Amino acid sequence: MKKIVLLAVLFLQLPLSARNRVADPKPCGPLPNENQLRWQDMEMYAFLHYSLNTYTDQEWGFGNESPSLFNPERLDCRQWARVCKQSGMRGIILTAKHHCGFCLWPSDYTDYSVKSSPWKSGKGDIVRELAEACREEGLAFAVYLSPWDRNHPEYGRPEYITYFRNQLHELLTRYGDIFEVWFDGANGGDGWYGGANEMRRIDKLTYYQWPETFRQIREMQPRIVIWNDGSTRGDLRWVGTEAGNVGETNWSLLRSTGQVEHWMLRIGVEDGDLWVPGETNTSIRPGWFYHKTEDGNVKSLSKLMEIYYSSVGRNSTLLLNFPITPDGRIHPNDSLRGLAFAKAIRETFRTNLAEKAEIVATNVRGQSKRYAARRVVDGRKDTYWATDDGVTSASLTIKFKEPTTFNRFLVEEYIPLGQRVRCWQLEALVDGEWQPLRDHLVKGSDGLTTIGHRRIICFPEVTATQLRMTIADSKACPLISRLGVYRAQEITARTADAGEKRSSGLHIFFANDNTMLMDFDEPQRLSGFRYLPPQDSSDGVVTHYSLWASNDWSKWELLSKGEFSNIVNNPIWQTITFKPTTCRILRLQAERIASGQLMGYDDIELIPAQF
Repeated sequence: MKKIVLLAVLFLQLPLSARNRVADPKPCGPLPNENQLRWQDMEMYAFLHYSLNTYTDQEWGFGNESPSLFNPERLDCRQWARVCKQSGMRGIILTAKHHCGFCLWPSDYTDYSVKSSPWKSGKGDIVRELAEACREEGLAFAVYLSPWDRNHPEYGRPEYITYFRNQLHELLTRYGDIFEVWFDGANGGDGWYGGANEMRRIDKLTYYQWPETFRQIREMQPRIVIWNDGSTRGDLRWVGTEAGNVGETNWSLLRSTGQVEHWMLRIGVEDGDLWVPGETNTSIRPGWFYHKTEDGNVKSLSKLMEIYYSSVGRNSTLLLNFPITPDGRIHPNDSLRGLAFAKAIRETFRTNLAEKAEIVATNVRGQSKRYAARRVVDGRKDTYWATDDGVTSASLTIKFKEPTTFNRFLVEEYIPLGQRVRCWQLEALVDGEWQPLRDHLVKGSDGLTTIGHRRIICFPEVTATQLRMTIADSKACPLISRLGVYRAQEITARTADAGEKRSSGLHIFFANDNTMLMDFDEPQRLSGFRYLPPQDSSDGVVTHYSLWASNDWSKWELLSKGEFSNIVNNPIWQTITFKPTTCRILRLQAERIASGQLMGYDDIELIPAQF
């Protein structure tokens, strides 16, 4: 009895906060590390594609292009940094070396770099200039180093791995903090390879010895995140497309063993044992490198906003590319669209209509204020609403003071303790009746699935007195750190005129599986041809082509021959330009097809010559 009384006295002497303390929620599944959390909070950052391709009007250089081509007249890395910052980007990834092997820094291990170019008499270093410009503008800096090198004579052999790691060492030790290192998934194929001019194949899973390469990277840059195409488990994964969207369902998880299937890149793996979130990469133009013919094809503001909702708004980050022009600047069309993009995001999420509303939860963890519903609008990143253990279905109801009009809903999980929510619903109380709200960017889906770092739902304007979010199923007690309700101004698409016209009197047919013939009613004066590959599959996609012209079906003139670089991953319009030619027949020959037996296409356009 004395022991019981003594314990009761001691309990009463404890501070009230200690007596009412509720146990913190336990972690659920794999968790992000500090580097991944810091990266996720960046939300948007820029890609800058610049190389010899800029001067040869290509997407992929072959490796034999002369460094003498590289001589920009007005190169200004500070302009790049300013444009990116004003466009809402929080960092920049520079293509320090693309597939052609040309280096934008004076590497000690090759002469195929800026030190062999006329620019600044070979004394320039673009990586250094941009790293310094980023620091001045308060932007994070990162590098892209292509594992594939179509110039180096030892590519495909063991000696190249030493060269590759030496270049990594230069980039990761000379230029300050690097927030990300980016490795493209294109590996092996045709190349110059020091004059060999041959095809070289490698096993990308084993050739680069990634475990040791990753270990060296982390040793040189402890705060870095490593991106790759998902074939090896880095810190981040590709989302399986360059179109600017990730799956509506998007788990930040992969399995540590087994093959990474394409669907896993799109939506992650619910039962994964590794935290590997997706990064969504796309370009503000159709291509990654600058092409003058695309000056009128910069993505519209409405398209950029759709990309934002389909990437950042689906538990991903957005890596948006700005190509550098031959004179060394970001084109005004791109920069103006970037500024409009940043402004549209700011205006959309300026006023959270939920902040002044009453928020009620069906369950609060231990009835503690620490986990109260109001935590979702307190503006802090380290607080959250939580339910009791075992309660995996619960709702938050936002009660407005008066009928309120809105069309956007934002919600975030507290991911330092894991990603939990499997499915949820959103309903608005309109004229006394609950109406379901569905994401109009998602076709054919009634329910809402994962949340993760951030989920944004877009729907037509609705005027309601209450808004209810119901979590139907969660892996463990849900933890919601932020919630927002907004009214966005609707943006309509504006179709850009690229100055290209479709010729009339055109008849298209196939001579065989690999040959497309285009026959005109009358001779045409042409200077270009455009090919849009199949959009729903790689079957039939032409990767290497030859284009011929004739007036009589017997004599043929070769107009152009080459490859459609990166066309499988980025199935966009491919533009072929040639010397103005008058002809009545065009023959497109598929020298290689990505898969399947029959060449395919979604659309064809012809570019008239200007007289």
